[in-house]
Parts: sequence; C-alpha cells; structure tokens
Amino acid sequence: MEQADRCREDDREWVTEAIAKVSADANRSADTHLLPFPLPHSWGIDLYLKDESVHPTGSLKHRLARSLFLHALCNGWIRPNTTIVEASSGSTAVSEAYFARMLGLPFIAVMPASTSKEKCELIEFSGAECHLVEDPAQVVNEARALAASRGGHFMDQFTFAERATDWRGNNNIAESIFQQMSQERHPIPAWVVIGAGTGGTSATIGRYVRYQRHCTKICVVDPENSAFYPAYVSGDWNVVTGKGSRIEGIGRPKVEASFLPSIVDKMVLVPDEGSLAAMRIGSGVLGRRIGGSTGTNLWGAFGLIAQMLERGETGSVVTLLCDGGERYANTYYNDAWILEQGLDLGHAYSTVQHFLHTGQWR
Repeated sequence: MEQADRCREDDREWVTEAIAKVSADANRSADTHLLPFPLPHSWGIDLYLKDESVHPTGSLKHRLARSLFLHALCNGWIRPNTTIVEASSGSTAVSEAYFARMLGLPFIAVMPASTSKEKCELIEFSGAECHLVEDPAQVVNEARALAASRGGHFMDQFTFAERATDWRGNNNIAESIFQQMSQERHPIPAWVVIGAGTGGTSATIGRYVRYQRHCTKICVVDPENSAFYPAYVSGDWNVVTGKGSRIEGIGRPKVEASFLPSIVDKMVLVPDEGSLAAMRIGSGVLGRRIGGSTGTNLWGAFGLIAQMLERGETGSVVTLLCDGGERYANTYYNDAWILEQGLDLGHAYSTVQHFLHTGQWR
C-alpha cells in the first residue's frame, strides 16, 4: 500500500512538472500577427488574416495541441511514459509530437496515407512515429485501437477540441483577434470565416462572440468530400461521406463531436479547385506561400465580401492563415500533382481574379 502511494506521489510530481512545461510554452510565445489583406480602400470593407503559421510548430494546431495536453494532464490521463496516439491529417500531429518530445513521451501519429511528405518529416524530426492508413475514414478507429494495444492514451482531438480550450478568454484565439482589431476602422468584424477539421476553433470563436455580446457572425467553410456541410444543410448529423478531404487539416468523412452547428450562422461549400486557386493567388498577394485550408478560408471570405458590397454594407472580415505553404511543395504547389488529381484551376483562378479587380463574385 505504501509503495502504491509513493508511485502515485511520484506520478503527481511528474504531472505537476509536465503542466508547468506545457504552460511555459504559452508564456514565452508572442501572440500571432493579424495581417491585412489588401483590398481597395473605397470598398469600405477590410479583410484580415490571423497568421497562425508563426507558432513554434508552424500552424493553428499548436494552440490545440497545447490545450489538449493540458486537458489530458489535468484529467490524469497522461502519466510518466504514457504513449500518446493521435488521429490527424498532419498538422495536429506535428504540434502534438512537439509537446510529447518536450515531456519525453513516445508519440504515434495515425494519418491518411495521402498526408504530405513534408508533414511526415516534421513529425519524425520530433522523434515520433508515423502510422499511415490507406482509408481516411478508418484513421480514428485505427488510432483508438493502437492506443489500446500499447496501453497508451488516445488524445482524440475530434472529441476534445471544443472542451479543452477556455472559450471565455484566457488568451484564446478569439480574444486575441478582437484585441488586435480594436484600433482598426471596423473593430468588430462582421464575419469570422473558419474551416472545420475538429470544429474546435469555430466553437471557441462562436462561443466567445456570444459571451462578449458581439454582433459578429460565424461562417464555416467546408471542402469537398466533407460531412459538415451536407449535415448542416439537411439537419442530418449522421451524414457519412466515406471519403477523406483533399484539403489537409479541414473536412471530415463524418460530423465530429467538437463541431457545434448551433454557433454557425452560415456554411459555404468550397470546391477544391477554388481552395487551391485562392491559395495560389493569395500567396502571390501576400508574398509568401500559404496552405490549402487558408485558400478555402479566402474563397469563403471573398464570396462574403462580394455579397456585402452588393448590399452596400461596410465592415471587416477576419479569417485564419492556418499554416504555411512549404508543407505542400510536392502537392498543392506542384502542377503535376494538380493534373494527377484531375483538377483544372482555370475557372477558379478567373473567379478570384475577377473578384479582386471588381468586387463581384461569379
């Protein structure tokens, strides 16, 4: 009995130290930038991108990974030598591998076989293991089974993303956006545009907006093959597409537990060609490569701005720059890959360029 008590005490000391290490990561990290996207001043509408690519692990998922680790540590789910397993399309796994390495814990990323080579290399750089699955719809089941077989902990971002973050503030992404917008000409955004992977970010921002009693509306953009949009339109939350999203980081073959449709004011289905055309043109405008999910966000934001112009409205729109384009050099920025996927970006290019010149959305 005394030996068991000592083991528990040793575990508690380790957990206390682990929480301090993960918390310190947030304390020493500066806030991410809010970048203006150049539009004609005469439109009376301003577009901003919250640049989450500057986190230590290069994406929006750094915030989520930190929250998930703190959540699991405080719940007593992670102990010394616990093997951490996550189901991911890449970016969450990159970030979780960083925190696992910080705590000296083994980490296994279960991902679709189509995940970019660059993401796999980043995960392995942290000393973690990549476990690739041919069927994207089976990634979660495989991760859960693998965690059980190793006696580890399945982090399960798709269930816990909306629970692990304090949506009322505590320097979450929503509070940061509104603080950074405070001195702009339209400080309270008319819209925040967000893609859904877990649904955790839209849940956090949507809850925060309501808690602060802002008039801001939430638009969730969804790529092809994802279940979120058809479920939202039909009201059937059991929709299953059975397909993985081509746009890494967003879209799911089924509706995940962290997605809260009740805080969503509008959903937009974005064709993959639109995501990639907006990504490439946006990269040219910003002078740096951005990822595919940021292209999805921009496509949705451009459409909303065109509608605002048509109605004679002014205001601001905020969206997220989720990660950098260097992770997709062999896919989204590779013309041969585009052809292999059977995609033709010509019409989507024309749509985006027409909007940027005229403010009209075809």
